[in-house]
Amino acid sequence: MLKISLFMIITISMISVSAFAESSIEVHTSSEEIKALDSVWITGKITDVSQFEPIKLRVMGPDGALVFAPLVPIEDNGEFRKLLNAPIPSFAEGTYMVTASHEDTKSVAQTQFTVTYQDIPRNPMAQVIAEKTVTREIEMPTGTGTIAISADAVNGSDTIVITGDTSLRGSDITLTVISPIGNLVTIAQVSPGAHGSFEVEIKTGGSMWKEDGTYTVTASQGNSSEIKESIQVEIKDGVVVPEFGVIAMLVLAISVMSVIMVSSKARLSVFSRY
Repeated sequence: MLKISLFMIITISMISVSAFAESSIEVHTSSEEIKALDSVWITGKITDVSQFEPIKLRVMGPDGALVFAPLVPIEDNGEFRKLLNAPIPSFAEGTYMVTASHEDTKSVAQTQFTVTYQDIPRNPMAQVIAEKTVTREIEMPTGTGTIAISADAVNGSDTIVITGDTSLRGSDITLTVISPIGNLVTIAQVSPGAHGSFEVEIKTGGSMWKEDGTYTVTASQGNSSEIKESIQVEIKDGVVVPEFGVIAMLVLAISVMSVIMVSSKARLSVFSRY
């Protein structure tokens, strides 16, 4: 009886430790720089999650559009891997952002790789051979729907709160921020709530936010990003600046008050002479 009780205590303790263990996830690329027709391995490892649920990989192109969205199985040791072949006709030049997530953790791992210039074969036969050696992954859209977002930030703050609503509640939302000159600044993922609402905090500042001007925040859904909505935020010196309309109204109000006061003093001066 004592042995059984001791066994049960040890078993319960192991289950408790496993239940409260903090999961971790990491993702890497086989190369930080590839050519336009090359392939690249995406590898990683995750701990303390259900291996029956796959890893969600998202690959965003230099323009912020979703290029790949495969579901990758997890091996017994927690590792996962996926070979990305160049899409037809090739990868576009620029930096690609890769994120890896899992339903059992809020953590999202990310990495990136850069595609550099490569001469594409102009010989028709060579082009046909190149296309036949490429395996293109085709995924159907999850459905049609609508999405709406808004931004809330305080003047001078380094935090932008993005809130929104979507009619597709069973699909993750990808948020991307594009700089004034078109560079991908950051990427984030969020799952909508039971009623379709969602909220994400975006931190500004740092080398990626060094440009002054209008940054575009885009929320997209679906395997092909067919559902999307964008808003713009003004950034200066790495922080949020107030809307021009608000400043203009304050200046106008002060100017009007000044004119009224000057006019009143002038009238009083005229009347005092008589």
